[in-house]
Amino acid sequence: MTEVRPPAAPSAALWERDEELAAIAEAVDVLCADRSSPGTLMVLRGEAGLGKTALLAETRRIAERRGCTVWSARGGETLRTVPFNVVRQLLQPALVSLLPEEAREYLGDWYGIAGPALGITDPGDGHADPQGVCEGLVAAVRRLARRDWPLVLLVDDAHWADQETLYWLAAFAERLADLSVLVVVARRPGDISGVSARHLDAVAAAADRPVTNLSALTPEAAAGLTRATLGENADAAFCREVWAVTGGNPYETVELLAKVQDSELEPVEAHAGELRELNRSARGGGLVARLEELGIDATRFAWAAAILGDGITVDLVARLATLGPDDAARCAERLRSARILTVPDPAAARRTGQAELEFVHPLIATAVYNSIPDALRRAMHGIAARIVTDSGRGAAAAARHLLEVHPDDDEELVWQLREAAREHLAVGAPDAARRCLERALEEPPRPEVHAHVLYELGSATFLTAPARTIGHLRTALGMPGLDGDRRLDAVIRLSQALLHNDQMEEAVRTVEAEAARLPAGPARMRLQAVQFMWEGVHAGETITPGRSERLAELAATCTGRDNSERALLILRGFDGMMRGENAEEIVEICDRALVNGRLAPGLGWTDSEWGVELLLMLAGSYAYTDRLDRAESFYSEALQAYDTAGWSGGHLVLAHAYVGLAHRRRGRLEAAETSLRESLRHAERVGRGLPLYWTATCNLVDTLLARGHVDEAWAVAERHGFAPPYPSTVVLPDPRSVRGRLLLAVGRTKDGINELEAAEKAAAARGHHNPVHVFGAADLARALATEDPARAARLAVDVRRRAERLGTDTAIGEALRVAAALETGQRAVRLAAQAVTYLESSPCQYEHAAARIEYGTLARSAPDLERGLALARSCGADGLVAQARSELATYAGHR
Repeated sequence: MTEVRPPAAPSAALWERDEELAAIAEAVDVLCADRSSPGTLMVLRGEAGLGKTALLAETRRIAERRGCTVWSARGGETLRTVPFNVVRQLLQPALVSLLPEEAREYLGDWYGIAGPALGITDPGDGHADPQGVCEGLVAAVRRLARRDWPLVLLVDDAHWADQETLYWLAAFAERLADLSVLVVVARRPGDISGVSARHLDAVAAAADRPVTNLSALTPEAAAGLTRATLGENADAAFCREVWAVTGGNPYETVELLAKVQDSELEPVEAHAGELRELNRSARGGGLVARLEELGIDATRFAWAAAILGDGITVDLVARLATLGPDDAARCAERLRSARILTVPDPAAARRTGQAELEFVHPLIATAVYNSIPDALRRAMHGIAARIVTDSGRGAAAAARHLLEVHPDDDEELVWQLREAAREHLAVGAPDAARRCLERALEEPPRPEVHAHVLYELGSATFLTAPARTIGHLRTALGMPGLDGDRRLDAVIRLSQALLHNDQMEEAVRTVEAEAARLPAGPARMRLQAVQFMWEGVHAGETITPGRSERLAELAATCTGRDNSERALLILRGFDGMMRGENAEEIVEICDRALVNGRLAPGLGWTDSEWGVELLLMLAGSYAYTDRLDRAESFYSEALQAYDTAGWSGGHLVLAHAYVGLAHRRRGRLEAAETSLRESLRHAERVGRGLPLYWTATCNLVDTLLARGHVDEAWAVAERHGFAPPYPSTVVLPDPRSVRGRLLLAVGRTKDGINELEAAEKAAAARGHHNPVHVFGAADLARALATEDPARAARLAVDVRRRAERLGTDTAIGEALRVAAALETGQRAVRLAAQAVTYLESSPCQYEHAAARIEYGTLARSAPDLERGLALARSCGADGLVAQARSELATYAGHR
């Protein structure tokens, strides 16, 4: 390394950064060269003082010289609890340039979803879905980035960014391939753990090049910087001591050299021993002592600035430090002269609003904040909260200060924290809401309010930590104060959390016990419906004796006059469908749950009172009774509702999965595969092992098998863990049957037979006899045709009996296909012909195509083979296409 300062370097922190600067300049050149070039992500990592901020500042200068738009933001150590703080800073230049109507136009459907998180529109009354808000923010930045190309985004001190911003940044980083933008992120190593650390790791993993780890200055560079600052007469021993004292940290080196200049110390070996004492005064305890030397008013001013953290104005600091305007101005000047505070550059001023001051370095801000006596620091946060509240910025804005106030049995503080939590939930920040409510419990709340705070806390953690929700709600229900509808909601929410935590039996017992203590009426009926719902989706081999009979008896009294009755009718219809009862009766029961053929108010896809499970049961009942038009309508409605509402978590996973299921049932296999792969993509973000993950995987494997893509089906199953143990909730179609079919397809016949036998056993234990949903017996009969023809025949008879009981064209046609496969000669031909007749009337075109080809093969009928081939092509069933072509070729050869 040379000792000569790079001529283009505006900062001492850029010494020995030639390689990093070259990479940055290259990335800017690539960005500016082609509007269609893929985005670039760079991550700079280094300890405090190694020049990360200086590199970002130089990135800004390089980019702006090339005509780029540059947006920047910075995390703050005391601001990590403020949700969306950094992403709001980042978008501030774009947002302030837009009129409200322009913002609506640019953000489109995402305006109402991302707008509240960005602070440009008021939030709604409900709880925003965090993943939906994240997707909205991704869409917002993508749209604005296209408008402002070439765009450079700079994020400094990302290790101190709020969790919500890091969630967005990780998601945005994954989608840079088709968006021409340069993103540069600077962070320290360590200093972060938990969820935020995982998000930062994901950002680093998405970077185009390895993370740039910044190193300290070499002794040669420290010597060059020393001589550039103090003059060429600085001798070698003095320069070596500068490096030894600072460890080559650029920031500490600059500060130390400034102290040398202030003290007029001659840079010679005789004075090298004084450097350590000078260095101590620039950091930690030495900095605090230096601050105290400036006087009590200046100290209070610095403390107040550290409490505020950002948006530091002399007026605001004066109010918090209880100083008059003139005294505050003098303190500000004194602290600037002492290199503790400084005037922000224009970019930082735009980022933080009306900021007039900022700390020279985050290390100084941290040292000043930590120097405030604990009791005083807490008291100052309380005053800061009041100042923020009085300014009309709302409880959420004051929350970061309220969190730091010492617990003092303050009823108003509890109310403020609860209000802040509501605001956080409305913008999609449940973790911030959790912190507020946990702090409210420390106050503590009044006895009559305590249970309500616990209930709200349980609701806040429901999406992110079901196990915590269980504890909070159980405690709340054991305390006085939670009555009426809120208690009912708490019981149901507790049962949902138990369900999501794979504690199905306890979920059922919870609602059952609460229903038993209530008199007859709407509340009790609602709990009974929830109990039947959880029992209905439970896939375990035990079932409450007489459940179906009791459900049928209760539903028989329902006319559909309210949502509790409608829920019971839906549950009765689903139970009948799973049990394989008459399809016409099942459809009639389900229709009674609708209002003019549509979902009743309060039973919509985004309504929270009943949850998505109930509506999926309704649509599933139609899907497996050959009423696919109604099922498709509901599934498409769900997808549109979740897209519009920005619900892109588990709800969107299920919506795409069930749209795919409808396509699969129709025989639109290519469309089914597309929807199911999209579902699985979303499911990967939500988490493996959940029932919704199984739904996406199971349907994709089934669809790939129908297409004849056996190897790909096996690869998907292996990659996504589609194997025992199975989930504790019902999945459509039956995963054991699909797994058994897969094993047969890949040639593992014995394993496939064992899996299909297990599927039959599990279905029989639950009373699930719908042969379209649980098709294991049909595949098992085919598999045993040669090995055990007598048993295969018995199974075929049983499948036919179940199909005729259900009474749908699909079920009967499929049963006839099984029977034909076990016969020979003209009897096989007649059965195959009957199968074609039924399946021709069925909405399931894949099964019709398969039946046509099988009949054409048995009857040696070229027209039927040709028609089956055409149907198979329209379905995207490549395996059937190959089969039909082979049979046609054989037929032509024989002729």
